[in-house]
Amino acid sequence: MDCLSNFGFWGGGWTGWVVPFLFGLSVVVFFHELGHFLVARWCGVRILVFSIGFGPEIVGFNDRHGTRWKISAIPLGGYVKFFGDENAASVPDQAALEGMNPDERRHSFFHQPVASRAAIVAAGPIANFILAIVIFAGMFMAYGNPSTAARVDAVQPDSAAAQAGIQAGDVVLSIDGRRIDNFSDMQRIVSTNAGRTLEFRIDRGGAPVTLMATPALKQGKDGFGNKTCGAMLGVSRATTPENIKNETVGPLNAVWLGAEKTWSIVDRTFSYLAGVFAGRECADQLGGPIRIAQISGQVATLGFVPILELVAMLSVSIGLLNLFPVPLLDGGHLMFYAIEAVRGRPLSERAQEVGFRIGLALVLMLMIFATFNDILHLAAS
Repeated sequence: MDCLSNFGFWGGGWTGWVVPFLFGLSVVVFFHELGHFLVARWCGVRILVFSIGFGPEIVGFNDRHGTRWKISAIPLGGYVKFFGDENAASVPDQAALEGMNPDERRHSFFHQPVASRAAIVAAGPIANFILAIVIFAGMFMAYGNPSTAARVDAVQPDSAAAQAGIQAGDVVLSIDGRRIDNFSDMQRIVSTNAGRTLEFRIDRGGAPVTLMATPALKQGKDGFGNKTCGAMLGVSRATTPENIKNETVGPLNAVWLGAEKTWSIVDRTFSYLAGVFAGRECADQLGGPIRIAQISGQVATLGFVPILELVAMLSVSIGLLNLFPVPLLDGGHLMFYAIEAVRGRPLSERAQEVGFRIGLALVLMLMIFATFNDILHLAAS
């Protein structure tokens, strides 16, 4: 499959960004909406529209249940519209709901028990996490589980590692009591602890050594030349054959490793957001569609498998974002249902309307901030 990129499968110029970006986003959106769709149908809810994209329809068809499946002109998301919805954001059509007969109420989303509505809403993000686990598991089964020993090959001068006394040849055993099995484990912990003093337990030629190091927040560049900002220790990994291994992974272990990798992305996301508010992370690393498109195009030059891995990471991010308790997102709906379950009745129409307006404002502010970061990022490239 990797040969596809070598023959210009993704195209050149701006299409080299747009095509892989739309491919990845469409896959993620499809599975997200499919989660909503399948659970809704299982609950007996009538589904009017299943759309990839927003705006005018480009192409579509009706299935035997009367659902309109379509691809729309603005390919930056998608939606499932249920019977009783006023619009794609699942805002209830109060006039239509009040005029429904008993049979129509049975198939209306808003007349379902609160537990059913919550299950339908939660199914979208859950489908994103399942997609990521399946992709990661497939990659582990196909390519094994490669890892590099947590051995220091070189220490950068004037770095946090040099100041702490870490030396070439040291093997990191644990950081703040957390066991380190490979170099990636060390990177994951260091990356979320800028400005924090960490305890490193080290094997130095067979002798145990304990050192204290404080990772520093520094600017850098990734393999594609993109500007990065993160906590750095200032060490490089040893890449000699004796420090590299690749374990064969069976199906059950692959699923477990896929779930672990999915959780690590969730954990890193929360750590990053907490770090931004605490001043330990760079807020300009929060990117929007432009940055994702750029990265998609760059990753596509490496082949189809790296694009699949990016799809998995994007799927986790979208699933997690949708669970934030912000009205307009799935998490906001779940928040309303939790309140309804506690109160025994839903919030008033006015309260929900205000909530959706606040949610829309928050989402728009986030999009503007992320797009502003994207523009600055491109200007600096």
